[in-house]
Amino acid sequence: MLTFYHAPQSRSSAILTLIEELGIADQIDMRLVDITRARTGTGAPDPKNPHPEKKAPCLVHDGHIITERGAIMTYLTTLYPSDLAPKIGTPAWGSFLTWMAWYQGVMEPVLVLDFCKISHPSLTATFREVPQLTARLRAALEHGPWLLGDKYSAADLLVHSPYAWFNNTPDDPLIQDWVARCMARPARLKVLQDDEAALSFA
Repeated sequence: MLTFYHAPQSRSSAILTLIEELGIADQIDMRLVDITRARTGTGAPDPKNPHPEKKAPCLVHDGHIITERGAIMTYLTTLYPSDLAPKIGTPAWGSFLTWMAWYQGVMEPVLVLDFCKISHPSLTATFREVPQLTARLRAALEHGPWLLGDKYSAADLLVHSPYAWFNNTPDDPLIQDWVARCMARPARLKVLQDDEAALSFA
């Protein structure tokens, strides 16, 4: 049994979007939880949430807890093979894993540090800075409309998410068009509506 713990209009919305893209909503028990929201300071830890830090998303599979969006997305696309991730063991699979790990380990930290106006030579040496992020995305998108080339994947879903959420897309038409395509996906639009409805009943 798969149980997905979701906080509307949070990082877990990307996982809900992936679930819609995969067409597996009827195979997952979704439970709404409250979280402490970093941007607003609202919300609170929810005792029903099994996440070790009471964050969202959190996926539980037969008692095993999976957290972090990149890990959950990789896990779900492995359990439910589709065009949203390359076949395991292929070179394209390696590229897919690179984007998923790069987002968690490099992109998000750099964007958070930039938002907080925190700069230090050690941080720059470790994670780089926003111009390097932009250059890496542009280099990938020059070879196709999506990060992996011709097909939209869970990597696009994950990596575009901070731009959709914070409206901070780089001033680069190639990247802006890619973000717009990601944001226009029917699954994402459905999740936006469902999240808004869930919050209105909270």
